[in-house]
Amino acid sequence: MEDRDREKIYSKRVRAGKRTYFFDVKATRSNDYYLTITESRRQGQGESYTYEKQKLFLYKEDFDKFLEALQETLCHVKTELMPEVDFSQFAQRDRDQLDDLSTELKWD
Repeated sequence: MEDRDREKIYSKRVRAGKRTYFFDVKATRSNDYYLTITESRRQGQGESYTYEKQKLFLYKEDFDKFLEALQETLCHVKTELMPEVDFSQFAQRDRDQLDDLSTELKWD
């Protein structure tokens, strides 16, 4: 059975400009869970367009390592590479435009 045929247990969509990110929790045949993160980008213009998708599979044993690496990487970019950028401006813009789509990733 392919991934797209698996039952979605939980799904969250995040619109980000020309991209949309999907965070989908799915179940395995043995009732275990994993996360797929899909980036979807619209390609083309007018009435003729397609969607280019990239997908990442994340398994429970890697959740904490993935989250830690993501947080460290974002912190490095924000504090070391781009300290002059006020990243809160993007969050405020998103709240203003997409108030109902605010998302927080948290794993226990």
